[in-house]
Formats: sequence, C-alpha cells, structure tokens
Amino acid sequence: MTDSVSEVETGPVPTPEISGLGVRLREWRRRGGLTLEAAAARVGLSPAYLSRLETESRQPSLPVLLGLSRVYGTTVAELLGEQAVAHDPVIRAGRLEPGRAGGWSYRRAGRPDRAMQALKVHIPPAVQDAVVRVHPGEEWLYVTSGRLRLTLGETVHVLDPGDSAHFDSLTPHRLAAASAEGVDLLFVHTLLQSPVGGLCVDPLSRVH
Repeated sequence: MTDSVSEVETGPVPTPEISGLGVRLREWRRRGGLTLEAAAARVGLSPAYLSRLETESRQPSLPVLLGLSRVYGTTVAELLGEQAVAHDPVIRAGRLEPGRAGGWSYRRAGRPDRAMQALKVHIPPAVQDAVVRVHPGEEWLYVTSGRLRLTLGETVHVLDPGDSAHFDSLTPHRLAAASAEGVDLLFVHTLLQSPVGGLCVDPLSRVH
C-alpha cells in the first residue's frame, strides 16, 4: 500500500466529487476513538495525507477507502454516503448451505458485512487436534452440545454444554472435540477481513 499511497499523495489535487466525504471520514475516525496518527498508521498513510482527505483537499483512491473502511469497521458505501440497503436482521435456519473448512462444518448465523461474525460450528472428533491458531481479534464461543477441549496458551479447559469462553485471539488457541459425537458451538469472532475458512486452516501452511 505504501507505493500506491505515495502516488496518491504526490498526484494532482482532484476536484472534490463526493460531497461530505471528508466529514464522514472524520466522524468515523472519531467514532472509533482514533487520532489522525493512529488511524493513518493502521492504513499506511501519513497523518498529513489523512488530514487532507478529511478536509477534502484530496480524494482517496479505492484501495485507501477499503483500508479506511476496515479500520473504522464500516463499508466503503457508508463512507461514500450511499444509502444503506435494508437487510433482514433475522437469519433463518436452513437458509444457507453448510460449508466445510478443514473438517469443521459451519453455517453463518449472522450477516457477513458486520464487524462481528457469527457462526454455528460442528467440530467432529479427532479433527485438527494439533492445529494452533494465532491471529488478531476476539473470539467468543458457547457449547450447545458435546464437550469441547479448548487450549489457551499452556492451559487446557474442558467445556460442557452451556459453558462459554471469551478470549483474545492473539493467545495461541486450539479447539477440539472432547466427546465421541463431536461438539457443536455458537461462535462469534471479529475477523472481518478473513474468510470463514481462515479460522480452520493449519497456520503452518497459511498465515491469516
């Protein structure tokens, strides 16, 4: 991103075409409690350039808008001021076909365009017992049936139906079924930029 940002910064000043974009960028940044310096660092921009975007003396490129939308936990459409499409907040059972990732079965239990991603997960017995995951974000899980063996760092926890856990995903963690029938979970994570399958891939073969 650094090369593309440098090109944008040194290019000609475009005529403002998106009314109110700078104000929205500033509002979303402040809503997230970020300073110019902190927000710019996360996207690979200079604070001065981000300030020019917020005063509309520069127009951002699409890659910059994408980066800012991810940092602010919103969408490019909202930054551009487009009317949000009304989505049904209810996700009906059976509306989506279950997918598979690394032996796990999952079904989305929430909308894919939200900062929190909700899934229903089934982990079969003896699947990926050695896979340890480390990635930015938070995870919350709730055991609905079966027993879960959750390893956080060097500590192993066994969770029964009705038990839950909430942890920082930078803590090395491993999930495995501790019952012969496998384990079913409600699972919420904040990996907005990662595909669902990225949760279930051996990090030795893929970093996420």
